[in-house]
Amino acid sequence: MELTRFRVAPENVEALLAARPRMIADFEADRAGFLGARLVRLPDGEWLDIVEWRSPQDYAASSRKGPNLPGVKAFFDAIDSLVSAEEGVLSA
Repeated sequence: MELTRFRVAPENVEALLAARPRMIADFEADRAGFLGARLVRLPDGEWLDIVEWRSPQDYAASSRKGPNLPGVKAFFDAIDSLVSAEEGVLSA
């Protein structure tokens, strides 16, 4: 699991939400091991992106690619600042 918390300025929220479907489509097409993602809106302009990966290796490979496709770049561009990024393992 990838848990990324970030801030988005109010004027960028619409761009973030508009870019989300394209980002997901890019991940599905280009990121091996991508299983799905949920975006959670938190108070005070913060968001939490919960991304599920098949393995830690798939997550690491995805991280190395960065914003390599237009949908991923548009989503990343709407983010103002990173608050935290963590990796975890889903327990049954």
